[in-house]
Amino acid sequence: MTPADPRHPHLRRMQLAALAVLLLALAGLAVSVAMGGKGGWAWFKAFCEAATVGGLADWFAVTALFRHPLGLPIPHTALIPQGKHRIADSLASFVRDNFLHPDMLLKKLQVFNPAQRLGEWLSQPEHQAKVTASVRSMALEALSLLNEDAVRRAMGDFLMRRAMAWNATATAASVLDVLTDAGRHQQVLDGALGKLRDYLATPEVRALVAARLVKFSRAQWPKVTSVVDALSSVDKMADSLSDKLALQLVEEVQEALAHPEHTVRREFDAWIHDFIARMRGDEGFAQDINALKNRVVQSEDVRSYLDGLWLEVRASIEADIRRDESALMRHLGHSLASLSQRLGRDESLTQAINDHVLSTASALVAQMRSGVTEHIASTVKSWDDRRLVRQIELSIGRDLQFIRLNGTLVGGAIGLLLHAGTVWMT
Repeated sequence: MTPADPRHPHLRRMQLAALAVLLLALAGLAVSVAMGGKGGWAWFKAFCEAATVGGLADWFAVTALFRHPLGLPIPHTALIPQGKHRIADSLASFVRDNFLHPDMLLKKLQVFNPAQRLGEWLSQPEHQAKVTASVRSMALEALSLLNEDAVRRAMGDFLMRRAMAWNATATAASVLDVLTDAGRHQQVLDGALGKLRDYLATPEVRALVAARLVKFSRAQWPKVTSVVDALSSVDKMADSLSDKLALQLVEEVQEALAHPEHTVRREFDAWIHDFIARMRGDEGFAQDINALKNRVVQSEDVRSYLDGLWLEVRASIEADIRRDESALMRHLGHSLASLSQRLGRDESLTQAINDHVLSTASALVAQMRSGVTEHIASTVKSWDDRRLVRQIELSIGRDLQFIRLNGTLVGGAIGLLLHAGTVWMT
């Protein structure tokens, strides 16, 4: 059941008061006529007669705004329901011209100084808490939405399509171009050579090389190795040879690291430039790389891994947001405090924000102005006539009843003045 409108009792009381005064005037007129209308009764008759005319005229005028008086289809009555469409258009135009005019809104925004007000508002800890609480709630809702199976599948399909459309060969060529710019690829080579030098210098590598030498020599030259074993030890000779070989390799690597024009560097430089040119010029090679990329992207293992990774990341973010001492929310609070302080001292930032707000507001008003106007007009036009009349009557009807009341009393006073003038003139 719709709750009763609290304005209705007030309107009803004023209607009864105006009606009571009018009935008193009518009763007074009847009494004065019955008493002959002579002497003092003539003054009373003049008052009641004029008050009755004034009260009836104002009753007719007020009633004619909302409905036909006594249900009679008198012309130029029921003005509001009859002129509903005109009222709707006029109201919409009034709102458009007085509330949605770009120049007026921009002037008010300039005086308002949105950036300064924002800084002052954010400087209050309770306001910062409100913002972080709102962000926390929205973030949790967004994470809950992203956890839906349909959304996850849609995201996965979207990423899959984007990955399949990605030209991995062109991207790799561009990345290598960046790496080779100003010889950066030589720095990569330096790192690789340094790791190789350190690896070759380890005792484990030397022992491994010596073992491989002994195994190979015994397999290939069994008689020679047996003779050598009779004179000396193949293992000792292999150890000595592996030490010398490792030392030689380390020296070679060290030399490549020390000389920018070393053969290894020139060959590496030529190879990487040839590789880039091949990726860009050899369509078959490019297709092979993209095909490899597609196989990796379409792999169920990769898809499962990425899906599991997303679940872990989402769960970690949600767990942090739900904590009272959330690192993300704490960082947001610090950022808001920092922003409020900067807005208080950085005039250029304040001006930039205000300019952006004004520009955005101007564009929004231009876009919304006609739409809001049409919406107001169409909404009012769609209202039921009784509903429209009722709403307007409840809004201003009480004041209109004062007009009826005043019309009755003022009419009576004018009647007395007119009677006094008639007496004076005769």
